[in-house]
This record gives sequence, C-alpha cells and structure tokens, in this order.
Amino acid sequence: MDRVDLNLFRVFDVVLGCGSLTQAAARLHLTQPAISNALKRLREHFDDPLFVRDGRRVVPTPLAKAIAPDVRAALESLHRTMQRPQPFPAATSTRRFVIGMRDVLESVLFPSLVREVLLEAPHLQLQSTGFERRRLERELSSGAFDMAIDVPISVGDDIEQMLLFEQTPCVAMRQGHPLAKGKLGLKQWLAARHIVVSSRRAGPVNEDLALQREGLKRDVAVRCQHYHAACELAASSDLLLVLPRQFGRFLATTLPLHLATLPLAVPKLQVMLYWPRTAEQDPGHAWLRDRLRRVRR
Repeated sequence: MDRVDLNLFRVFDVVLGCGSLTQAAARLHLTQPAISNALKRLREHFDDPLFVRDGRRVVPTPLAKAIAPDVRAALESLHRTMQRPQPFPAATSTRRFVIGMRDVLESVLFPSLVREVLLEAPHLQLQSTGFERRRLERELSSGAFDMAIDVPISVGDDIEQMLLFEQTPCVAMRQGHPLAKGKLGLKQWLAARHIVVSSRRAGPVNEDLALQREGLKRDVAVRCQHYHAACELAASSDLLLVLPRQFGRFLATTLPLHLATLPLAVPKLQVMLYWPRTAEQDPGHAWLRDRLRRVRR
C-alpha cells in the first residue's frame, strides 16, 4: 500500500461519479491521458478492469462497486483531517457557485438571493441552471453544480438535503371571474374547468390525490409544464389553476390574476435544498447555504 499514490483513488472516485473520463479530466483539471494512466495503475494494483465501456460512458465493474464506499469514506476522512476550518472570505472571494433550480423558483428566489449575496460578497459569481431530476444526484456528485433547489425527491446517502421552505396552495383565476366574488367553495371549484401543471406526461397531482380520497373528481381541461404558461391561460379564460401562493403572488404582479384560498385540504408544497456530502464542511458552501436560509425566512 505504501507504493500506491493516494491521488489515484481521487481519480477513481471522480470517474465513478461522472461516468466519463472526459468529464473526470475536466473536473480534476487533468488531461484525459493522465486520467487513463491513473486508472491503468489502479487496474494493475487490483488486477481488475475497474471500469468498462458502455456506449459513451464507463461503468464500474463489480469489484469497483464493492470498493467504492470504502474509497469514498477514506477520501472524506482524509479531506476532514487536512482541512483547516476558516471563515469564508466573502468580501474578497471571486468564487463561482452554480445552483440548479426550476424556472419559477428562479423567478421567485434567485433575484432575492443575488441581492443578499452581493451585499456581502460583491465579487462572487452566481449561476442558475436547469436540470433533469433523474440526473440530480449525478450532477451534484460530479460537481456540475454546487447545490440544487427542488421538490422532495429520493436521493442517496452521498447527497445532503434540508427543507428550505413550504408553500400553501391557492387558486388563481382571471380578475373579474364570477368565482372571484366572495369565498370560493368546494362545489364552485369542482364545477369549473381546470389547468394542471406537471412535468410528468400523465398521472394525478396533489389536488387530484386529495379528491380521490374523498371520492371526488374535477374536470381538467389543460395540462402543461410550466406555471408561467398556466397563469397566462388562467388570466385570459375562465379556467382555474392551483399553484403555490408565493408563485401566484409573484406572477400576479404582471398578470391580471385573482388569488383565492383553495377549498380543499392538500399538503403544503415543500421546497428542498440539495448538496453533495463532500461539500458539507466547505466554508464557502456553508456560507451560501446560510444565505439561502436567510432569504427564505
């Protein structure tokens, strides 16, 4: 073991997370031949291919999968040992943070975050980016972005998460809608036609699940992917839309919308913050997570 370069295991861990020698090289600021050479040395040590080609990606062999948890744990332990906790130099840092988030969350949350951050860290760089939920864990582990904000989803032990905020649903309708007068009742709501927003092609959303439990059903006229489009429709028709109240308030600043209380008991929408476990003790990362919590107070 004293003849094995510990940096080889860092290469192993990053290739495992990226599934690509090219992406691993970019992540580690090395050339692809250097990555290939590191893997060659590890293959000779373990007498195993460790990674094999699968189309454009490389996938771990059974042995690589078996040793991966111990390699990751050892690297994290070494990182904690070597790290000297120091305050993040916000006033002078030029660090760049990439945050994965959806379009409506970007509209509602990102401007407030940028204002909060730049007051203390005027040279910091912030970037928001979209992502596919099925790739969230891989993108975080590979360093494609530093953290992500989304609804609750299943992630592995390598990803940390916390509740950022909760949103109460409301009903959006055009100004002057007949149902905008007085308190909106369940029978009135059910008698109308509805817009549903979902990234899935089919299947019930929270309101429909709540209705199913009561043996009820509503008439869905339109299903779309984004709240912006849905609010445009609601503002120019008699269709009703259920959405988180904060999103509704934001979109009502530019569209002629009336917001009413949803006459149905449904769970609040949870919005979560996700980040890689390896960044848990990173002073800059911790500083930015704290600013996100401040923005959501």
